Amino acid sequence: MALHKQKGGFKMPAIKSNTKIQIADILRHIILSWLLAVLIEYLILPSELRDLAELDGLAQMSFIRVIGITCGIAALLTGISFFVKTRIIERWCILAAFAVLAIAALRASATWAFLVVCVLVLVILAVFGIYGWEKTPEPVAEPKKTHKAYIWITVGLSAVFFLFVSAWTVGRVYSFSSPTFDFGIFSQMFYHMKESGLPMTTVERDGLLSHFAVHVSPIYYLMLPFYWLGPTPATLQVLQAAVITSAVIPLWKIGKHHGLTGAQRMIVCAVLLLYPAFSGGTSYDIHENCFLTPLILWLLYGIDKKSITITAIAAVLTLMVKEDAAVYVAVVALWLIVKTVLRFKKLDVQNLITGIALLAISLGWFFLVTGYLSKSGDGVMTYRYSNFMYDGSSSLITVIKSVILNPMKAVYECVDAEKLYFIAMTLLPLLGLPLLTRRYERYILLIPYILVNLMSDYQYQHDIFFQYTFGSNAFLLYLTVVNLADLKINWQRIFALVAATIVSAVCFGIVVAPKAMNYPVQAIQYHDYYQNIRDTLDTIPDGASVTATTFYTTYLSQREVLYDVRYCSKEHLLDTEYVVLKLSASSDYKKFATGGKDNGFENLVSLLKKNGYSEYTSLDDVLVIYHKEQPEDPPANPVISTQIASIPFADLEPGAGVVSEQYIEVKTDGATIEYSITYVSPLIRLEAGLMPIGGEEYILEIENGSASGVFENVPAGEYHLFVRNIGCILDYEERPVAAGAMVCKLIEE
Repeated sequence: MALHKQKGGFKMPAIKSNTKIQIADILRHIILSWLLAVLIEYLILPSELRDLAELDGLAQMSFIRVIGITCGIAALLTGISFFVKTRIIERWCILAAFAVLAIAALRASATWAFLVVCVLVLVILAVFGIYGWEKTPEPVAEPKKTHKAYIWITVGLSAVFFLFVSAWTVGRVYSFSSPTFDFGIFSQMFYHMKESGLPMTTVERDGLLSHFAVHVSPIYYLMLPFYWLGPTPATLQVLQAAVITSAVIPLWKIGKHHGLTGAQRMIVCAVLLLYPAFSGGTSYDIHENCFLTPLILWLLYGIDKKSITITAIAAVLTLMVKEDAAVYVAVVALWLIVKTVLRFKKLDVQNLITGIALLAISLGWFFLVTGYLSKSGDGVMTYRYSNFMYDGSSSLITVIKSVILNPMKAVYECVDAEKLYFIAMTLLPLLGLPLLTRRYERYILLIPYILVNLMSDYQYQHDIFFQYTFGSNAFLLYLTVVNLADLKINWQRIFALVAATIVSAVCFGIVVAPKAMNYPVQAIQYHDYYQNIRDTLDTIPDGASVTATTFYTTYLSQREVLYDVRYCSKEHLLDTEYVVLKLSASSDYKKFATGGKDNGFENLVSLLKKNGYSEYTSLDDVLVIYHKEQPEDPPANPVISTQIASIPFADLEPGAGVVSEQYIEVKTDGATIEYSITYVSPLIRLEAGLMPIGGEEYILEIENGSASGVFENVPAGEYHLFVRNIGCILDYEERPVAAGAMVCKLIEE
């Protein structure tokens, strides 16, 4: 600081005012303040509560205190910045705050993956500290002309991809590899939509129910006209292939808008078609999620072109995909708002209004449909984030609070061992390009990838062979294109694209292709075997009600009443005209097993025969079909229960149980006792049965919320009922049973 000589001596110069505070400065103040608040809150925790694998630490952190400290520091930084330029200092302070937070977190919960990610974030923050953020407008230089050869090559590649996915997924249908959950559900739903226009199904929740009470997906109606032309399950698989292949069109247009040449766009589209997580998402048959990739790309293209029409149509259609699709639209809106206020010297009013409108509409729609699902439907599946539910709630608000309280918890959960392969399969084929940018507002578009795929402890959301990748794919591909477009030198773009194509092709050839081709090859190789199954199933009359094992429901879905043996109640099972049993599907008969033995199939057959069913037809050692015989003259005095015992239960903690005061008295050896149990916690596993006085318990395990069957050859004695909560089906945090009841009756002696 220079001193200025004046009359009478030297005078300190006035500090130069920096009164022009920009939005970028405010955001930087907030981020730094929040990191400092989190650091303080985390460090005051006792060391034994800092373990990120547990939730105890989060439960002890104060959300109000974090917000209060954040606001206080942000106000102080803003005040100081009016008098002193602090931008560079603040950038390095962000790096320092995260470094200290990362060191503290690593000391408590060190893993190699966690360390690598922390270092990666530190590198990004170091670049930010040195160079700041890139504030120039995004370059837009559309090529004047594209050689038609590149277009036709792209069309040819797309056609090959369409045939590949069609062969893969249709092969699953013809090899009886598509189970009830979820393709059997959708196949029957489309049958009902064709017949009545309503998305009804009986196989999803053991009774006639609108699928929109489980997931709000009116986007399916776009497929209905095509389904009318060929009303078969295979048609739905082909339609899915067509939908995802169409993503090439908006991706090509986005590349053109951002200045990629025809050759570069052709290679980008090739990368998309070879991208393992893109084709892999079709592995588990059709889902509404398949619409997300093309629709989100169209939404981003509409914003790039500032086309209100394209943006509005794409946004509305995206919201129609599923209740959680609102997250994707909201993220796009947030990105647009932030980009607009940061990047333009003169505020772009149209972009700002578009962003605010998209944000308001998406949030409004989300709260509307989730409220409907909670009150009239099946609820929102928040259990998939149980790793963040520190307060015992099931609210998504808790997930948001968890991230705000301790972002290192989110980072830690994103890189656990089972997610590393997913990260490799989604980022390596793109050479990590979605992460390589100094336009830091683009990182907002990574939120769906982090939130939907990495933060959840629901294993299928971080598996490239399930439908949960489609939404994230759109953002990762868009970021690849725009970050690539920032490279000014063509050879750099070509090198990156060729390398991405090679890596994608290798991953596709090793991981995707063998799995995919197994199904059509199997369907062709064992054609006669599968044809015999189809011929046997075709003996069931059209329109007859059927209960079947899981891999036969898809083929039998073109009827009004259909149930899955594994999930349906005893009432519905015995009410259907035909029961189709796969002889090798022992897991489907677990709920009928008694005494911990593998006798579920035998018990089920016994139950069917006792209720008027007889063998209708069979196929060698493959399947057997039972048909209910209607007696001409029902017995005048049927054998019924002389005594009924029941035990209601509610709020059973893990490991806790309850025993009935009532009892069933069996007077002679060899009795049969019929049981039925229901409860409203389908992920909980129960142990229930008969508890004799001074004897061996009769025990059964129940999954998925209900069970029914019989205990046979019960000796004489007095039997109390008991129910225990023995944990969850999947590896989730244990939680209590909400409510339920077990009923037993003595039906014969």
